Amino acid sequence: MDGLTLEPLKVVSTRGMTVDTQEFHPEPRVAAIVASHEHPEFIVNVKETGQVLLVNYEDINNLKTTTIGAARFLHDGGWDSTKRYFMTAANQSNKIAVVDSKDQKLTALVDVDKIPHPGRGANFKDPKYGPVWVTSALGNEKVTVIGTDPENHKDNAWKVVRVLKGQGGGSLFVKTHPKSTNLYVDTTLNPDPKISQSVAVFDINNLEAGYKVLPIAEWANLGEGPKRVVQPEYNAAGDEVWFSVWNGKDQKSAIVVVDDKTLKLKKVIDDARIVTP
Repeated sequence: MDGLTLEPLKVVSTRGMTVDTQEFHPEPRVAAIVASHEHPEFIVNVKETGQVLLVNYEDINNLKTTTIGAARFLHDGGWDSTKRYFMTAANQSNKIAVVDSKDQKLTALVDVDKIPHPGRGANFKDPKYGPVWVTSALGNEKVTVIGTDPENHKDNAWKVVRVLKGQGGGSLFVKTHPKSTNLYVDTTLNPDPKISQSVAVFDINNLEAGYKVLPIAEWANLGEGPKRVVQPEYNAAGDEVWFSVWNGKDQKSAIVVVDDKTLKLKKVIDDARIVTP
């Protein structure tokens, strides 16, 4: 699309063959699109076929597309710390696909368990294994840590180096920040309200110690409703973490701000105009 007018400039079909059974799929969905930092390309996850398309937009009249076979049921993902490798979940295949955006090829398929759902994932430097990327899961309590440094930590690259035990399944997002030593894991879709209404916080420098629980929904003090806590996001300075507290459209929702250093409540934003933020 034209960036100013949003007028379509080129329409490209994503129909194609499934990566495993080589069957034609007539209606595959696009699950994620990210811009490459290495080439003038968009990286496109085609969910049902398991194909990753590298669409070069340099000359849209003579469009070049590289097709990478990954694994079926591609969903969301994010960059490793170098912004070279796109780490993306093939959730119903229980794999993380690693796409090298510089060399434009599949680097690895990493087995994980069960139904990974990283959002963009989280990057930090593990005290033992070096640079890593993290995903949580919908299907269980596991928080899976994958090595991402093939140059200085070759033995750990594209391998599961740790599996942390979180509060439970139903996680949608993990988050940390370069200035933080905390790793936050939500459990939004867990059937237990105590778990879905709180978040787990791991100390990156002491991962074996387990997690602390922050009662985000309790702090929000919203009254009735499911009050599901979702998607921690840092402010630009990296000293605050903001959480959405989801309620029904006829119930009160809120945004809860936490001090990243003290893990204490800083502010509740519960304006009536906030509906399932």
